[in-house]
Amino acid sequence: MRPIVSVSNLSKTYASGFKALHNVSLDIREGEIFALLGPNGAGKTTLINVICGIVTPSQGTVTVGGHDIVSDYRITRSLIGLVPQELYTNAFESVWATVSFSRGLFGKARDPGHVEKVLKELSLWDKKDSTIMTLSGGMKRRVLIAKALVHEPAVLFLDEPTAGVDVTLRKSMWDSVRALRAGGVTIILTTHYIEEAEEMADRIGIINHGEIVLIEEKAELMRKLGKKHLTLHLQKPLDAIPESLARPGLVLSPDGHELIYSYETGGERTGITALLQDLSQLGIRFRDIETTQDSLEDIFVHLVR
Repeated sequence: MRPIVSVSNLSKTYASGFKALHNVSLDIREGEIFALLGPNGAGKTTLINVICGIVTPSQGTVTVGGHDIVSDYRITRSLIGLVPQELYTNAFESVWATVSFSRGLFGKARDPGHVEKVLKELSLWDKKDSTIMTLSGGMKRRVLIAKALVHEPAVLFLDEPTAGVDVTLRKSMWDSVRALRAGGVTIILTTHYIEEAEEMADRIGIINHGEIVLIEEKAELMRKLGKKHLTLHLQKPLDAIPESLARPGLVLSPDGHELIYSYETGGERTGITALLQDLSQLGIRFRDIETTQDSLEDIFVHLVR
């Protein structure tokens, strides 16, 4: 299947000499939710702005729906919807007017029925006559999503879409994103809330210092790079780990009451059986046992380090 967005050897160097992107290549599949993660200044927004035609690339090619973003810019821009980080709208316009105007910008015919549908899907219908300046920050974000969707794009970019939004509204917005994906829209998002990417995304891309660190199916990424942690709650505290028990991944808690053993989830052998046998031979007893697993955030922090 041909990717709906294809980036090849993309670089961007600004006039100041700052290289924001360096030989970035990635493909976005049609109908997926792709999460692009990276620390501040990693190049996430620059990459999105290049694909959306806002920033001119220094080298490389980008296609959207098979069309080059430079030579076929009218077509590619009509295929893309962008929800930027910044909240910028005409504060004195009504919600209906600003969303309807965005549809007209892409040459789409007037369609009040479609505008109504978008506003209702984003729980904005009861605010249609309200001016933007009277809305909360979360509602303004919803308006930006409506503006990005009203011309019926095939690809939607969400650049930190839930920044500053309360937890309840954030969950509601992600329900809307799932519905869009179910309707065939491809979603590319950046977020500082990595738990959102863990919950929502089909694939994860990590960018750092303008370069792609990895692109992986979320489940496979968690399997390959995640670790599990076995915690043994000891009946009696230890002053130190006995020399015969020492092994990579085994540490003693500062108070001596817990042994924590970390192991690779993708390994054929975890070493747990041997550890428990050694404990038994040394007469070290435990009263409870529990396991935890690395989150996507743990993996992300490890990779960008």
